[in-house]
Amino acid sequence: MDINKILSSLEAKHPGEKEYLQAVREVLLCVEDVYNEHPEFEKAKIIERMVEPDRIITFRVTWVDDNGEVQTNLGYRVQFNKAIGPYKGGIRFHASVNLSILKFLGFEQTFKNALTTLPMGGAKGGSDFSPRGKSDAEIMRFCQAFILELWKNLGPDRDVPAGDIGVGAREVGYMYGMYKKLVDECTGTFTGKGLDFGGSRIRPEATGFGALYFVENMLKMQNDSIKGKTVAISGFGNVAWGAALKANELGAKVVTISGPDGYIYDPDGVSGDKIQTMLDLRASGEDIVEPYIEQWPNAKFFPGKKPWEQKVDIALPCATQNELDGDDAKQLIANGVKMVAEVSNMGCTPEAIDAFIESKTIYAPGKAVNAGGVATSGLEMSQNAMHLQWSAEEVDEKLHYIMNSIHDQCVTYGTEPSGYINYMKGANIAGFMKVARAMMEQGVL
Repeated sequence: MDINKILSSLEAKHPGEKEYLQAVREVLLCVEDVYNEHPEFEKAKIIERMVEPDRIITFRVTWVDDNGEVQTNLGYRVQFNKAIGPYKGGIRFHASVNLSILKFLGFEQTFKNALTTLPMGGAKGGSDFSPRGKSDAEIMRFCQAFILELWKNLGPDRDVPAGDIGVGAREVGYMYGMYKKLVDECTGTFTGKGLDFGGSRIRPEATGFGALYFVENMLKMQNDSIKGKTVAISGFGNVAWGAALKANELGAKVVTISGPDGYIYDPDGVSGDKIQTMLDLRASGEDIVEPYIEQWPNAKFFPGKKPWEQKVDIALPCATQNELDGDDAKQLIANGVKMVAEVSNMGCTPEAIDAFIESKTIYAPGKAVNAGGVATSGLEMSQNAMHLQWSAEEVDEKLHYIMNSIHDQCVTYGTEPSGYINYMKGANIAGFMKVARAMMEQGVL
């Protein structure tokens, strides 16, 4: 496999799609050796087929705001690969959404879903619409208009969307309601639904919960435990919330949370009432910084900074892609960080990843660490198909099993002769091999 030739071809066809090209490069570098051990993959042009999505659906979304003004946004669905099951992946509503980001997320989703042990392909979608500052009525009208354009491409055995940044239970409910009206069937095509109409227990927390189960496994491999460890977390959406809850439950101390304007450092730990207060403030649309500092004066706000400058045992990027760069990585390493696990998708830049691996710092990529969210979505699909709802204990037990299985796959493919576990390599090879074998056995399609 000539990686440079493949990447040059992609760059020529898709100029400027930096996030997508970054994600492809990371996977190709990891799987190069194992790919070259399988000449049948080369003959069938598995890589050339795998790096291009099956299809990209682009559409205009027209809706009317509360002032009666007509608004227009762009909508997308990138159906990347269905070799092992129906397309599965979230929908993101954010002003930053573009095709490069959605292609990168769909590509990553393909391997992440393969790691879960569940039969799900990879997809991603979204719009440059931002829910922030919009009324509930405006959000409902936008969601309905979005699905009015997309619904014919969805279905329980075709494509099952979920939430993502800017898309929570409210938005999923509006989209699913419109989809259900159009098809006149209750097939559970969306996941992340409300508990009263087909949702799964612990789904909102699952990404963060699963990430901490994965971190627990990594620490066990080092004959260590999470109890008493200090943890830096970025963001405070559903992902960071779930991670903070589970980290506290397992005996760690979370000392940071962050937003786009800076981060809060709380030496006493972000736990209990503090978490609930922030959830209430976030739900009301209010800023969390000033009320937090006023109520807990030992905490300090660092405007314009990132939490990775703090001395902690474990760093968990939970916000967005490329949020932890090379300089951040060097600071964490200098401060003696024991472990870095991406809970956001591609949360670290290539320079940061190189620094962690070169220093033999334990690092794990998002496609393995944050797979608990989509895994629980897969469990929601199963519950919908069987027309039942499992208890929180049943879902959590299955989530534990899935995260343990993902960790085992990473160790199998990522353990180096020195004993260092390269989780990035392990996750990429494990996911790639499952998808590649499925593609081979189904012929050239």
